[in-house]
Amino acid sequence: MTISSALTREALERLRDKTFRRIPRLRVRGERSALAFITEIGFCSTFHRVREPLPCLWVAVCGRRNPRFPKHTHTDPYVGLTWLLKDLLPAKKRVYYGKLLKGRPTLVSLGCFPAFFRLIRDEKGSGDYLSDYRAGRMTRTARVVMDALQEMHPQYTPELRATCRLKAPEHTREFERAMGELQRGLWIVKTEERYEPSFSYRWGLLDDWLEEQVLVARKLDRAEAVYRLVRKHIEVVHYSRADLIASLLTLPISEVRAGLDRVISERYAIPDQTVRGLPGRWIIRRLS
Repeated sequence: MTISSALTREALERLRDKTFRRIPRLRVRGERSALAFITEIGFCSTFHRVREPLPCLWVAVCGRRNPRFPKHTHTDPYVGLTWLLKDLLPAKKRVYYGKLLKGRPTLVSLGCFPAFFRLIRDEKGSGDYLSDYRAGRMTRTARVVMDALQEMHPQYTPELRATCRLKAPEHTREFERAMGELQRGLWIVKTEERYEPSFSYRWGLLDDWLEEQVLVARKLDRAEAVYRLVRKHIEVVHYSRADLIASLLTLPISEVRAGLDRVISERYAIPDQTVRGLPGRWIIRRLS
């Protein structure tokens, strides 16, 4: 079956307008609609729009296809609501929030999170960070932070830096790099953003914070985890390519192609399609 003759780039983008909530009547207006949006799409960026196709919470709050980011963010209602939602939903354990895709802040539904965990952490338990450190896969500063959180968690940033002896201003960048490393590795999670008496993050061990989802992840094999994310992505973006998906998820293209082969064999998507207005060939979600 071929569908390329019936589709143009604009027609496909209109399909994305619905799933990405880029239509005023479908836009995210509060906590309930934000949770419904993230649950439906599986994973999205918070503010940043990456090269690869990916929904964005801020765009969904704006309810427009190409909104311009405002110069004065502190008074912008769309930025304000997005900021509130990205704090509120993770604090209530409704979604995962961390630097996951392309090193950017990402929101992930609890249904999709086990697949990400399986791919990133593999079968490593909460104490296996020491093996990563000994093997040269974790920096010394990241290990020091993990030691501190294993001893006592959660901790707010100031006390954590003090515990790690990284409180001095000249250690700020070193500490921040280690926290980014541990977030990308799914070892730690930000559990709260405190604004009084001063702004601070609270950090905990991810295995304890999302214990149920971690248990689900340990029952997945790697191929199944790849398949779940690839299928969800095709469902949401409607058209893509193996190289774009591999880049977005930071996966070997061979694994992505294997996941796509399963999606195609289930007749959920159609490969090797040409689309008017788009160069090359595309994998397109089956419309009926």
